[in-house]
Amino acid sequence: MTMTYRRSRPVLSALSAGIAAAALLLGLAGSADAVPVPPIQNFGTIDGFGQNSEHERITRAALACAPGTAPGTAGACFQPASIRQLAGANGTMGAIGAPDMDQALTEAAHCDGADYLNAAGYPRTRAQATSVLLSCIAHLKGEFDRGVERADVLVNAAGAVSASDTDLSSDCTFALGVPGRGKCNAIEGFGRALHGTEDFYSHSNWADQADGRSPVGVSNPPGLARTGPAPFLRLAAAAPSASDIPGDLTTGCFSLNPWGCGKRITHGVLNKDNGTIDPATGRATSPTTARGQVAGNFNAAVQTAIADARAQWDGFRGSLVARYGTVRGQRMACAMTHDDPARDCR
Repeated sequence: MTMTYRRSRPVLSALSAGIAAAALLLGLAGSADAVPVPPIQNFGTIDGFGQNSEHERITRAALACAPGTAPGTAGACFQPASIRQLAGANGTMGAIGAPDMDQALTEAAHCDGADYLNAAGYPRTRAQATSVLLSCIAHLKGEFDRGVERADVLVNAAGAVSASDTDLSSDCTFALGVPGRGKCNAIEGFGRALHGTEDFYSHSNWADQADGRSPVGVSNPPGLARTGPAPFLRLAAAAPSASDIPGDLTTGCFSLNPWGCGKRITHGVLNKDNGTIDPATGRATSPTTARGQVAGNFNAAVQTAIADARAQWDGFRGSLVARYGTVRGQRMACAMTHDDPARDCR
């Protein structure tokens, strides 16, 4: 899910979030939905043009602290200003939207192009599709690991939280690799990774079902109907191997060239990018894509993405402890999730 998505893929669609983000950064628009650009091709990152900030809403449903709930010293959930940096809000796309600003056409950032159908004459082999998916996972793992590495400055060797590196008196800027405060940099790595893992559930057949009214084929790929997060997508774990990928797993081919995907399964056929998501409960309704409207597929993709996002944050916290030790690692997670960690994470 590029989670304010819509990878419906008109020629300009993959560029829309980047244009919107640029306008926001330049002060040309007060909010993303004020920018006159067409929709992009994944879970949405803005409101408007068929998108409903799906990435933001999924991330908030997964990781925002419920009213009256605190993150605790272990950083179990994100307080309001901190979740704003990760998930975005009106007028900002957050770290989760960063790949739509500067990696809109980077296949690995959205887990596109790993398409396969077990049918004679299909133009891609299982091995080719698996190779593309493993490249996506490696890319996301690299972003995840950079987030862990950049958390180093949040807490010094004596265990003290850096007030300057965790200050949120102004929003972080996530674009084009421009570095910022330590907390912003750590959240960016995690958010960019999370964008791709969320996209996986929208862009693949992992959690969905085929339309039983039509024969299975390129325009109606089989669904795996899995109900939990994909184990090979755990970014804190060792990289998966080809044998870990199910034989009938597919994501969709995306190309700006109208003929670029040939007779392959396309993103337009498979995606479940758009609909309405309650950011508090995660309830997903009113899907607008064809695949999303089949057999509750949109809700299935959203619920699996929410569960996966929680698992990825647990893995990120565990990675901080593994790299920096229990005291520093837990305090870094506390600093990432608390709005005033210099006061609260001691």
